[in-house]
Amino acid sequence: MNISHPKRLRGAIVSILVSTLAGGLIHSAAFAQTPAPTGVRGTIVSASGDNLVVKTNRGVEQTIKLDKDTRVAAISIARIEDIKPGSYIGTAGIPQPDGSQKALEVHVFPPAMAGTGDGHRPFDLAPNSTMTNGTVGDVVASNGRTLTLKYKGGEKKIVVPEDVPIVNIEAGDRSLLVVGAKVVARSRKNPDGSLTAVSVSAGKNGVTPPM
Repeated sequence: MNISHPKRLRGAIVSILVSTLAGGLIHSAAFAQTPAPTGVRGTIVSASGDNLVVKTNRGVEQTIKLDKDTRVAAISIARIEDIKPGSYIGTAGIPQPDGSQKALEVHVFPPAMAGTGDGHRPFDLAPNSTMTNGTVGDVVASNGRTLTLKYKGGEKKIVVPEDVPIVNIEAGDRSLLVVGAKVVARSRKNPDGSLTAVSVSAGKNGVTPPM
């Protein structure tokens, strides 16, 4: 096409810019619409090759695929005394009127996993729940056990009731994924409607992952 004429040149440039902008918007929209992984919580009733069948806490059996990128974590019992200033933890919670978070569960990461999921975001453990991962600042063991949790871009005060489960989370492997194990599988939905686990948290010695 001959674009030596100024008007033709301007028209060609505008066409290219519009096409580029439209393509960018389509790509951005597709990226923004990528859903967060969904938590499948329950007990493994079948484990065969790269497939798990989990009987969910709602009583429904759900098949979940594993792939080479699926991460496995081991969950064991911890205590509030295990949490010190500088510990890296995660906690699902419910926002309170004063801006604090009332913990539904707390999981303690080993030092090698510090930085995992850093930040504060919506979560699917309960209606209106959030997940906050960060570094512990102050720890107050009295008055309902309160932690200051700092993450990139902010911090939250976390109130941990006495009856809230506290667990350790550490790197695991597929040997944990056996019939009877309690698991939380963070899973993405595939185009055909099936689920593939991004990560699986599996309880050790009968522990139920609370997250």
